[in-house]
Amino acid sequence: MLVNTRAIFFVLPALLLGFASPVLSDDHAGTGAQLFQSCISCHEIGPDARNKVGPPLNGIIGSPAANSEGFRYSRALVARAEAGLVWDEAALDDFMANPSAFIPGTRMSFSGVRKKSDRAALLAFMATLVPETGLGVAHLEPGDPEVTPEILAIEGNVEYGKYLSATCVTCHQASGKSDGIPPIINWPAPAFVTVLHAYRSKARDNQVMQQIAGTLSDEEIAALAAYYESIQP
Repeated sequence: MLVNTRAIFFVLPALLLGFASPVLSDDHAGTGAQLFQSCISCHEIGPDARNKVGPPLNGIIGSPAANSEGFRYSRALVARAEAGLVWDEAALDDFMANPSAFIPGTRMSFSGVRKKSDRAALLAFMATLVPETGLGVAHLEPGDPEVTPEILAIEGNVEYGKYLSATCVTCHQASGKSDGIPPIINWPAPAFVTVLHAYRSKARDNQVMQQIAGTLSDEEIAALAAYYESIQP
């Protein structure tokens, strides 16, 4: 389906800072993208991300704590930031596990992500949120449209996506082999959705992809994204 080789995406590697931390892998990023949907009511991502209940999370991994301009942080977090807190993987893992235990007095109101595997998946996804765009993509073209958080939050139906994929397999192999056409299996869903919307809006100029994407609704794009994300190489 995605026949333009400029549409190849990659997940940025985690910043390895020389200490024990959760393993961040591309396999986790897709799961983390789904888990992250519960965060977007408070935290924005993307090129136009703004302060909301919480600060934007673009480029969070490896950044100094309390560094979002204009956001009013708790005194507790400001004090930790002044003491040198950096949001590396280990610190974020501890914070997500139990925010109030890691920073007593934090305004972060949720109780924490208890499962270590879920935290690892979230960290893998957050490692893809590059500061410039908030999307873990390479070769993002200047004319690509911004995909709203509401569209990215649509939960795709995997079985429906599998049904719709009959159009895709005329070019893309489910095995993940390329044969000159980029593989699309195991992509993080936000990356898949973003590129399909770029073709649908004709921001990308491959006519075959424009025609195919132009027939798809937001829900159908989300279903395809969910299906291809679910296929392991």
